[in-house]
Amino acid sequence: MLYPVSFSEMVAHHGLLTEKRLIEHRLRFGYYPEILTKSGEEKELLKLLANSYLYKDLLTIEQVKKPALLEKLLKALALQVGSEVNFSELGQMVGADFKTIEKYIDLLERTFVIFRLPALHRNVRNEIKKGKKIYFYDCGIRNAIIGNFNRFSSRSDVGALWENFVIAERKKFLAYQGKDATNYFWRTTQPQEVDLIEEEEGALSAFEIKWNPAERVKFSQTFIENYPGTQTAAISPANVEDFLLEKVK
Repeated sequence: MLYPVSFSEMVAHHGLLTEKRLIEHRLRFGYYPEILTKSGEEKELLKLLANSYLYKDLLTIEQVKKPALLEKLLKALALQVGSEVNFSELGQMVGADFKTIEKYIDLLERTFVIFRLPALHRNVRNEIKKGKKIYFYDCGIRNAIIGNFNRFSSRSDVGALWENFVIAERKKFLAYQGKDATNYFWRTTQPQEVDLIEEEEGALSAFEIKWNPAERVKFSQTFIENYPGTQTAAISPANVEDFLLEKVK
């Protein structure tokens, strides 16, 4: 399986300015090739793609016995983008045991529908140690699952969508560049949180991901004190190209 098309590939195709103008469109409809080549048909194509790919092809691959359960799980994951997920709680929501949830999430991850972001925990007593977040490789698929292609002016999940987009595109970029980096999020029980931590060759970089470029960003003092030397940056639409085309310093 291959990733959907990436931000960097589209920049190479038609230029940075054009791709940045299309960011809201990408967050709504994603990067699958069928979507990129058939303007005006995005909603219908994504619904077909989601139904055929997620609920038929995947079921055939692993002979999953409960397609209705998979559909419920995907909807639950789509609605929790940007939030920590708990497999036991997911099981209670969709009516399945822990092992079944784990099996289905493993399947979705191996087929490049979703990916996990683990919690970083090394130095702070009250750090979340076993937490995990789950993101979709493609925002269009995520939106198709919950049936929401609304414009940003009439939706409440813009921040979560932007976070999903940036982290997924960074993951693609690192893979295509052959970079040996590991990604995490960080959170304490207070809670204090950092959206994305990247570790490469023992060095840490921390990123806050904000849709509004004017939003004030302040990194947790607890994090700064316990992970000294960590590079920090805020990622917004104003500077996202620095992050998705080359590493922010």
